[in-house]
Amino acid sequence: MKVLAIETSTSQSGVVLADGRDVIAEASRVDRRGHASFLIPAVDFCFDQAGWFPHDLDAIVVDLGPGLYTGIRVGVATAQGLAAALGIPVVGGSSLDTLALAAATGHRHIYSLVDVRRGEWAVATYQPVPGGVVRDGPPTLMTPEKLRGLLMSDPSNPLIVGDAEALPEETVSGIHRVKIGKPRYPPARSLLEVGLSQLERGPFPSETLRPIYLREPDVTLNWDKLQPGDPWSA
Repeated sequence: MKVLAIETSTSQSGVVLADGRDVIAEASRVDRRGHASFLIPAVDFCFDQAGWFPHDLDAIVVDLGPGLYTGIRVGVATAQGLAAALGIPVVGGSSLDTLALAAATGHRHIYSLVDVRRGEWAVATYQPVPGGVVRDGPPTLMTPEKLRGLLMSDPSNPLIVGDAEALPEETVSGIHRVKIGKPRYPPARSLLEVGLSQLERGPFPSETLRPIYLREPDVTLNWDKLQPGDPWSA
């Protein structure tokens, strides 16, 4: 099965072309605002490197978030457009699941973090199991203070992966059981693995992919609070 994986939910964008689990070509770049300018040229580059054409694809995998609103939109729209034009299935994965799967651990309780701005992080926790990870529950938004409280109450040896470098230093200071590990950004190679697991199970869902935002985008206007004379008021 020839698959295209598209990862644009965080500051690092990535594209992978794979034949099953064998990666044939890949490209990545860290640029928080450059998802749109990176994605299509990166896809073209990977096709050139692989010697493939779009009609060779059997499926597409795309990261649904949580993460950066614009990046998620760019990735999902591109994946849906290509899948519709080619008549192939598209499946979605989570940035938090991708981070946890890529974490190098055999025993630690994993905390996946994605910085979603406004002083909040999307967080999900995972138990390592043979061959992968199992999520404890749905992802949630947390402030650094709430995350610190959760880490302090965790009796295990937590491993944080993802956007830990963006956390205030006091979030984990003094909690010696906590280890900060890699990766910082969800790798497109691990997203590929998440997507292949879905594709192998089948059948493919027919509904539209639903991005995982966890909150409204930053550009949403609060129309109820606009006052007469404001630039956007009637």
